[in-house]
Amino acid sequence: MSDDWEPDIDDIKAMRAEAGGADLRAFMRQQIAAGKARRTPAPKSAAPKPPGHQPGAWPTGSSPPGPPPDWQIPRHVWEAAARHYSNETHRPNLPCDCGNCPEETR
Repeated sequence: MSDDWEPDIDDIKAMRAEAGGADLRAFMRQQIAAGKARRTPAPKSAAPKPPGHQPGAWPTGSSPPGPPPDWQIPRHVWEAAARHYSNETHRPNLPCDCGNCPEETR
């Protein structure tokens, strides 16, 4: 049976009459499967893993990154920067009380 074959109404009636419609059901399942096969692309295979790779491990000769540079900044400096940002954002017309601004801008 070719892909471009369209069944006649008489063919459908004959399939429905034979064996209680089992032929028609099988034919329709075959048509649906053929349609799905044309519609969905073939799955791509995964890229091959490098030889000797252990799942979840860092590649040989490398190591995980250290702590981010932000973690080296002391807590009181972070708090002053956050307070300065908040003052500039929410109270731009008042003097800044963050502790890091020079006297002439307070």
